[in-house]
Amino acid sequence: MNTYGRIFRVHVFGESHGERVGVLLDGVPAGIPLSVDDFRADLQRRKPGASGTTPRKESDEPVLRSGIFQGKTTGAPLLIEFLNENIRSKDYAHLQEHPRPGHADFTARHKYGGFADYRGGGHFSGRLTLALVAAGVVAKKICNPIHIQAQLITAGGNPNIEEAVAKAIHDHDSIGGVVACSAQGLPIGLGEPFFDSLESMISHAIFAIPAIKGIEFGSGFQAAAMRGSEHNDALIAADGTTASNYAGGINGGISNGNELHFRAAVKPTSSIGKTQESFQFAQQSVQPLEVAGRHDVCIALRVPVVVEAVTALVLADALLIAQQRSPIHHEKN
Repeated sequence: MNTYGRIFRVHVFGESHGERVGVLLDGVPAGIPLSVDDFRADLQRRKPGASGTTPRKESDEPVLRSGIFQGKTTGAPLLIEFLNENIRSKDYAHLQEHPRPGHADFTARHKYGGFADYRGGGHFSGRLTLALVAAGVVAKKICNPIHIQAQLITAGGNPNIEEAVAKAIHDHDSIGGVVACSAQGLPIGLGEPFFDSLESMISHAIFAIPAIKGIEFGSGFQAAAMRGSEHNDALIAADGTTASNYAGGINGGISNGNELHFRAAVKPTSSIGKTQESFQFAQQSVQPLEVAGRHDVCIALRVPVVVEAVTALVLADALLIAQQRSPIHHEKN
């Protein structure tokens, strides 16, 4: 449900227009240096501000409630919270009876019997990715020296991202995008076949990011059109280095020591400036729907740092499972 991980366990909570959102991390090793400043760089990357992102502005100041003492993790559960300070819930009142096409408004209404918080998307909002990014900051420390990097490579099918976003803004519409992620420095042996293969664990977690609709590793779907003589990655060294990397760094569900590489597809934002048609429950008929509020034209612009964070969550858990966590040198006070 709202929890991921076997040893490094991540519990997200909150709603877009509730009092706060946050994350509870269990299984965090003791002695990791951690301060509010450690979160700033990644939280800033997730913030809106660029053209095509929501005008909603939040301070996103993390509050470390527990699991930290004298600047280091204690081994107890680590609770990180963020206040929601800039909300306009009135923009969403009509969506309780008139759900947005492509959004969770309809499924949440049915699953929770009308009790789900619909304001700003509630628990289904991209606002909850704030908690994932915060968890990722801690996970990256556990993964050190593994280096994880993600970037948006296309938006609306166009590698010229600025051009694609400008056109979507002009058209009062939204676009998606493709995020490429890589991780260097993985040890050989991460992943537990069959159901906890490294691909399975990463995919499971990546789909927790709102708006993700697809994922592929290495050559991905292109592999279906290739021959084995093309696709096979030839071993060229005893450490597992291969001449190519169509496998994306994973064989048999286990990391092979080469660069981990995958791509994730982000769908267009459901809330758009154009009038749409949707079923209106109070009137029991299809009616025109106009969506107010503050929304991203291209949410994919803010997704790369979230993909990095979620990948770090998975790798941190896999490292702890395999008892191969990179050494972290701690100083006793």
